[in-house]
Formats: sequence, structure tokens, C-alpha cells
Amino acid sequence: MLVYAIAAILAVFVYLKFIRRSPEDYEILSKYYGDRCWTKEDEIVDTSIRPFKIDVSDSEIEDLNERLDNVRFPSPSLEDTKFTYGVNQEFMKKFVDYWRNSYSWREQEKYLNKYPHFKTRIEGLDIHFVHFKPKTMSTLNQPRPLMLLHGWPGSFLEFFKMIPMLTDPTSHGGNETDLFEVIIPSIPGYGFSQASEVQGLGSLNCARIFHKLMLRLDHKKYYVQGGDWGSVIGSNMAMLYPSAVKGYHFNMINGGRNPLTVVKMLIASFAPNLFFDKEDVKANFPVKNLFIKLWKEFGYLHLQATKPDTVGFALSDSPVGLAAYIVEKFAVWTDPDSVDNDDGNIPKHWTYDELLNNIMIYWLSGNVTSSLRFYKETFSDLMITRDIKVRVPAGFAAFPSEVFHGMKCDIEYKCTRLLSYTRMREGGHFAAFQVPHVLTEDFRQFVRQIERVDLREKMDESEFAQDYKQTQLDRFETS
Repeated sequence: MLVYAIAAILAVFVYLKFIRRSPEDYEILSKYYGDRCWTKEDEIVDTSIRPFKIDVSDSEIEDLNERLDNVRFPSPSLEDTKFTYGVNQEFMKKFVDYWRNSYSWREQEKYLNKYPHFKTRIEGLDIHFVHFKPKTMSTLNQPRPLMLLHGWPGSFLEFFKMIPMLTDPTSHGGNETDLFEVIIPSIPGYGFSQASEVQGLGSLNCARIFHKLMLRLDHKKYYVQGGDWGSVIGSNMAMLYPSAVKGYHFNMINGGRNPLTVVKMLIASFAPNLFFDKEDVKANFPVKNLFIKLWKEFGYLHLQATKPDTVGFALSDSPVGLAAYIVEKFAVWTDPDSVDNDDGNIPKHWTYDELLNNIMIYWLSGNVTSSLRFYKETFSDLMITRDIKVRVPAGFAAFPSEVFHGMKCDIEYKCTRLLSYTRMREGGHFAAFQVPHVLTEDFRQFVRQIERVDLREKMDESEFAQDYKQTQLDRFETS
């Protein structure tokens, strides 16, 4: 007990002495407002938006098939280890067999080209994005611009199931007013977006690039939704361009804990129910479980944030190695019980085609190494933005199987205008991909809240204007 008391006192001291400060946001972020060129040669000025189609050559598919035919599997998995040592070899053999003999890239290529793709050059890089604008006959119901942001090891594909829900809402459980124009960019160095050739392109610089993309599409105001790195990039867009981001919705905690929460967690170690609700208690106590999870599940993060290029050689050369690395994350980050099953509970949540489509985007683009580098480039950004608040309207969706539980007190600490905090009944880290209907509905409700607030403010302004006008008339008549 004495140890916890001392720790609590130290935590309060650290908070008061070092953490609590009011930095000048503008001074900190100002160096991220300008322009950069991320290629070694001078930037070619080209603001055109070019149609793009995924069109993989036969030779690339033949090379992949040859590698799958000649795969060298590692030593057999140990008896009864299931997914506790990583991906089970028996599962991977079945997965690779399906990949080689049943999966049809040409069929899936048509699916991936289902929605319009484009590329445009921003800061020297060809930025890929999916852009779908719904048709509307009403001038009163124009679609709202919405940028959807993916993370690692995901891709633009994560949001494909949400597109019809957002662009044709009346056919997918929404109202005719729930209409959005959808823009889904690939992070630079991910998928079909060109990778930087110089150091420094992390989440803050990416936020500027994506804001420029929205301006190029003639959107001065827009909404942002994201998970994983998408939540971080979206947060940065809201901090850098608060007058442009009408609302920021996210489903992964992306800031540090409220220092007072840390103090409360230390004090509450013996009686957590006195300070936190049952969902927070289940996710965070006993506190030692958080450290155990860090130890078990976040080795990849340390590797990618320090030496990404080393593992990049292996993942760029072996399609099966790449698949195992990504599949393991889709297992554990979707279902915490996956490690206790021989198949990682993969068939329960995903089809093989869904996983392989995402893996193929990494393999065929050759961008896996640059996607890993984003961790190294972004960690310094996270320290810069740690104390800067998100002041635009924000909404958070807390999914029960997310890697880390985002407590409301911590989300409120980062977002000063948190309009919604929703505890979801199902879903994990890849929510847009796994439970698109659930995420879409929460996002719709969030936007409706913003628009209700906007409407009230306009009414208040109108009432003020009328009162002011009447006051002036009264003064005129009196004079």
C-alpha cells in the first residue's frame, strides 16, 4: 500500500512540475503549415487529377505464383501452441494453398476497381485516392465531403463496405440527409501512393498533404474519420486546420492518458470500481495486465519504430512471410481470444479473399517497407502533439476488442469538444472493415449532433440579429 501511495505522490509531482503546461500551439505547429518536396529531385508542379486503374501484369502474377509454389515453411509449430507463438503453421499451409489454387486475382482486381481511383501530385509525390461522389437531384441535400483514413496493416480497402452506406444511405439504413462524398487516400508509402525519398514524412506532414488534397478537390470544409494511423493523421488535420475540419471522428485512442487518470489508476489499484465504470475496469485492471499486453503484442511496434528497413527485406521478398506478418495482426487485433485457437479465429471474422486482397495491395505495390517507416517517422510527431488539444467537434467509437481501450476521461483530455463517446457492442481494431454498418451509424449520429449544434448557433445568431435590429429601431424612434 505504501508503494502505491508513494507512486501516486510522485505522479502528482510529475504532472504539476513537468507535464502540465500551456504551449503555444501555433508556434509548435507552424513549421508544418508550409510546403515540402519529398523527392530527391526538384518538385514538378502538376496539379492535375488523373484517373488511375489497378492493372497488374501477368508477369507479376506469375512471379507471385512461382514464389508460392516454392515456399519454404519454417519448423513445424510446437504442439498445442495454437496462435500463442504467432501464426500457426497448419493454418498458414491452408491459407497459402487457398492463395495459390483458389484465389483469383483477376476477379478481385475487378472488385478493387469497383470505385473510381485517382492520382495527383502533392509535394512531389503521386498520391493515390478513391473518390466517389453520389448523384443527387436536390440542391438542398448536397453530399458532405468526408475523408476516410486507414492505418497499418490496412489500406484504402478497409472502407469499401462503407462507401455504399455513405453515398446511398436510404438503401443502407440511413436517411436521405445522411449523404457523403467519400475520399479515401492511401498514406504516402502505402498502397499505390508514392513513398517519400527523404526522411521526415510522418503523420503531421501527411496531415498537410491530405488537407491539400481536399483543397484540390475544392473542399474548404470537410469531415474526417479514421482508425489506427488514420486517427492520428485526422487528429493532426484537426489541430492544423481547425477552420477546415467540421468534425473529427475516430476509433482508436491516439493521445497520452490524462495525467490525472494515471494518478487515479494508481490509487484505484485496490478498488477500481470506486473510480471507473465496469467497462473501464474490465479493460484496464489489474494494471499489470496492461504491461503484459504491451510485452506480448507490441514487439512489432518497437521494431518498426527503430529498424523498419531490416524486416522490410524479408517482407518484400517473401509473400508468405508478408502474409503471416499481416494475418497475425488481423487475428489478434480483431479478437483477443484468437491466440487460443488453431486458426486464430480468422474464419469467424474474415474471409480469405478479404485478407488476401489487403495483402496483395502491399505485395503488388512493393510498399511494405515504406509503410513500416511511417512508425519511425511519426513517433517524434506524437511527442510534439502530445499536449496540443483537438478543438473541433469530435466523436469517439470505443470498440470492445480494440487493442487499447480508450477511456472517456482520456478522450476528453485530448478533445475539448467531444460530442459523442459510444461504447460499441462488437468490433475490433479494423472496425470499418469488420463491422462497417456499426461504424457508419455511429458516424452518422455524430454528424447529426454537429449539425444540430450548428443549427442552434445559427438560430441564436439570428435571434441576436433581430434583437439588435429592434434595439436600434427603438433608439431611433426615441431620438
